[in-house]
Amino acid sequence: MERRATAWLVAETLDRLRAAGKSHERAASPPAGPGLVSAHGEPRWMEHRPRAGERTFADVETYERPALEALQLARLQALWPRLAAIPYYLERLALAATPQTLGELGALPFTTKRDLRDAYPLGMLAVPANELARVHASSGTTGNPTLGAYTANDLAMWADVCARSLQMAGLRRGEFFQITWGYGLFTGGLGMHGGVERLGACAIPASSGNTARQMQLLETLPVVGIGSTPSYALLLAERFAAEGRTPKALRIAVCGAETWTVQMRAELELRLGVIATNIYGLTEIVGPGVAQECAFAKGGLHVHEDHFLPEIVDPQSSAVLPDGERGELVLTTLTREAMPVLRYRTGDLTRITRERCRCGRTLARIDWIAGRTDDMLTIRGVNVFPSAIEEVLLGFEDLTSNYRIVVDRSSNGLDALTIEIERALGRRVDEEALSARVRARLADVLLVTAACSILEAGTLERVEAGKVKRVTDRR
Repeated sequence: MERRATAWLVAETLDRLRAAGKSHERAASPPAGPGLVSAHGEPRWMEHRPRAGERTFADVETYERPALEALQLARLQALWPRLAAIPYYLERLALAATPQTLGELGALPFTTKRDLRDAYPLGMLAVPANELARVHASSGTTGNPTLGAYTANDLAMWADVCARSLQMAGLRRGEFFQITWGYGLFTGGLGMHGGVERLGACAIPASSGNTARQMQLLETLPVVGIGSTPSYALLLAERFAAEGRTPKALRIAVCGAETWTVQMRAELELRLGVIATNIYGLTEIVGPGVAQECAFAKGGLHVHEDHFLPEIVDPQSSAVLPDGERGELVLTTLTREAMPVLRYRTGDLTRITRERCRCGRTLARIDWIAGRTDDMLTIRGVNVFPSAIEEVLLGFEDLTSNYRIVVDRSSNGLDALTIEIERALGRRVDEEALSARVRARLADVLLVTAACSILEAGTLERVEAGKVKRVTDRR
């Protein structure tokens, strides 16, 4: 009888892989790029790593839990009249009284992406359109785009949380930060640009693509930090190494807009000589800056919960889950004026802790996103997240982080999973034996049977603009 694995089994597999500290095969780390190691043999960024107890950007980051929850409740109650200005919420909340405790939030209705798209273009506004200062939008590849509308106060709040995030990552006033996320309707570029300026740092609006120019800027200007998708940061590291060049001052990489793993982070830190932290955000809530990992502890992403109230719910039953249990992240915007959102189901799977971080912050922390409720692959009855496959692949020192997952349907009608992955540059391997080890590891950890194709380094397409496409489902 076929073995079945649920999303929860896959998520727990991720936990076991992370708890191991390093994977079962990767005995050696990839070499650091030229000039990226200090005289003491440590990555250059270690000389500038933030210290515990450094002053935070905002006092609320270290509020004790009772004071923080009192602020959240006051802001949740102040949200009520803004929600009542939106016909969608006026109907949904007709019988709901203003919450008197945070615990009452769990009985209120959810908001979904479909709800927002059905209200396209401006059906979810809580203010007159002539009070808007900016509009952003998601890609809308599967229907109407999701619009994000902002008042001037919303943009100021957004700049604040992005500034907090950048300071958590190790950026300081007066330092240069190069933004390689796209500008335009996408929230990444302009959102972080506002945060850099709010922090008092210098923004370099490089936008996406044009890798030769990106490298020139990093090589000639005192750029301390870079904002990027993780896949593009690795591409830059690859190009610098191939050309024997070195960034002038780079020590920080703030990476987001793609799902990635701690194994990929380790490879990026060594190849680019940086401390890499994870940033989280989404257009429906505000954009980047909803949560950010601190460079000191790297123990989860701090949610700016004075503005974004987090919950974790069971994806099937919708019941609120206790801290520490993995489920779907739900967010409520507490201070957004133009387009407030109540209990938005993000589709992202994670868990939460409210314990004080070693950096001194008391803000709740979410774990790295383990996957999405809508990107899970079902292969012959086994549920698999692409991120879980990546964690297995990056456990092999002879392989790189460049891979593609192909799902097809064979002539007999059964699902067929193929992993295409590049071998490490300069390594001579027995491809047949390596492929067999990868297949065995996938079967052992994730309970899936897959074909594995080992490719020459540089075979798979590199993406300079936008998000890398890891999965091709041809079924």
